[in-house]
Amino acid sequence: MPKLRKANPQRLRSLGLSEAWLQQQIAADPSLLGLGDLTVFQREKTQPTGGRIDFIMSDALNETRYEIEIMLGATDPSHIIRTIEYWDMERQRAPTIEHRAVIVAEEITSRFFNVIRLLNRAVPLIAIQLSAFQFGDEVVLQFIGVLDTYEFGGDEEEESGATELADRPYWEKRTQPESLAAVDAIVALIASGGSEPRITYNRTHIAVGTSGYYFGWFFPRKIAAHCPVRFKVGPDQRAALVARLEEAGLEAENKGQGSIQMFLKPDQIKQNAGPIGEVLRVAEQWSHR
Repeated sequence: MPKLRKANPQRLRSLGLSEAWLQQQIAADPSLLGLGDLTVFQREKTQPTGGRIDFIMSDALNETRYEIEIMLGATDPSHIIRTIEYWDMERQRAPTIEHRAVIVAEEITSRFFNVIRLLNRAVPLIAIQLSAFQFGDEVVLQFIGVLDTYEFGGDEEEESGATELADRPYWEKRTQPESLAAVDAIVALIASGGSEPRITYNRTHIAVGTSGYYFGWFFPRKIAAHCPVRFKVGPDQRAALVARLEEAGLEAENKGQGSIQMFLKPDQIKQNAGPIGEVLRVAEQWSHR
């Protein structure tokens, strides 16, 4: 029978570890925060007020960004105000996507909850409490979400120049080959229709177009073989296209203003070149509007 080992949380500073060290661990593995499959969109971004937000992380598939502030010790009023201020600046700068403010601290105080109550949950704010445990020369970090006001009810493409570029090797390292092969299958389908595909690899997604605007966005995942993909077709023809896809046995759903979202594998694309090709044709026409 395993033995019970009692462990008490310790403050990172008492272990000789700094806030910079904590940020490095989170940057290396954003999943530590328990907020899903996030990527670091920007780090230490300077704000017009002169401050710098620790992280902006992106969940591109769900069109959500997280403005994240990290501190050691307990939350204080200035920390709360700064987090909300950064969240408000970013949502004004990129108003077409969701934004959520995140506070990570070693102690979430009762005063923090009082402030949130006064705000009447007007800010989609997430609070994560960090605990550190030392076992020999190893440190174990535990992140526990203690508040998410969005749970109480609190267009598709990234705006030009807002996302950091990547390359093919970047995606080959962070996603399953079959998911990335779905991107290649769509690109091949575009080429077979007589157009020259244009592919841009970003850190949060892969964008595809031809000679007009981008009209396809791919979000390959590291834990799934299928690839989430979104095509902008405009509102007028979307219903007919979704019906055609569903008749072919493919699952498709409306997303945003005039987009179709699907979860595709390479073999599905090859077996349904007709209906998917029709979606691509309409999307390409839209891109030249």
